[in-house]
Amino acid sequence: MPEQTRRAFVALTIAGSDSGAGAGIQADLKTFSALGVYGASALTAITAQNTLGVQAVAGLDPALVAAQIASVLEDIPPDAVKIGMLASPEIIEAVAGALAGYAGPLVLDPVMVAKSGDVLLQAEAIAALRALLLPRATLLTPNLPEAAQLLGQPEAATPEEIIAQGHALRGLGAHAVLMKGGHAPGPVCTDRLAIADGVLSFSAPRLATRNTHGTGCTLSSAIAAGLARGLALPEAITRAHGWLHAAIAAADRLGIGAGHGPVHHFHEVWQ
Repeated sequence: MPEQTRRAFVALTIAGSDSGAGAGIQADLKTFSALGVYGASALTAITAQNTLGVQAVAGLDPALVAAQIASVLEDIPPDAVKIGMLASPEIIEAVAGALAGYAGPLVLDPVMVAKSGDVLLQAEAIAALRALLLPRATLLTPNLPEAAQLLGQPEAATPEEIIAQGHALRGLGAHAVLMKGGHAPGPVCTDRLAIADGVLSFSAPRLATRNTHGTGCTLSSAIAAGLARGLALPEAITRAHGWLHAAIAAADRLGIGAGHGPVHHFHEVWQ
């Protein structure tokens, strides 16, 4: 008889498809695989997308979204869940209902606009996201424009304003909020984690590359992978932050597309 082994760590991504495979559910699954976690998925939307932009978007039937989640939870219970693109209020409601019995770590990446500037979340869906999913989040990972939209405030322009908005989002129910600093100016990119005890900062030199498509999806799924493996939240973020920085540094080696290419998810594996 073969020796009994522990099952693999499992993470479930609930997100949209990127046909160019640099962001969305494809980036999430690549990230899980690169970090030693088995990835399951539930599609919420399909995009016609490449490194130059988004040409078409179609949300899936909310009942089908819920059925995918239920199917995974029944047979492949995840150690962590990451939520990305949700597209519409109806899909948000379906996801919230399908996860009603799930009590593990949940990373919510409030995807609203693609790197190209194309809108990926209907304006009327923001209220549903705030009410139904934000209070369930172990970690919310907005960039600065997304944080401003969630709060109905101007975009934060100083470290003090960024920290204040992070804590304001915690006030809406999220356990912790990672305010991503990619949109802030300066030679150093700093993400700030608002938690009950204060703020933790994660910094790295800003890299000169146009190949940054999918960085938000990749960071949130890397954190979810760490949580799935049992890491505490600060340690999961620290490891994800360093791994993503290396993936961005290696991105130019891929040479994918004529626009904003993807990061190199397999920089530690490919020769």
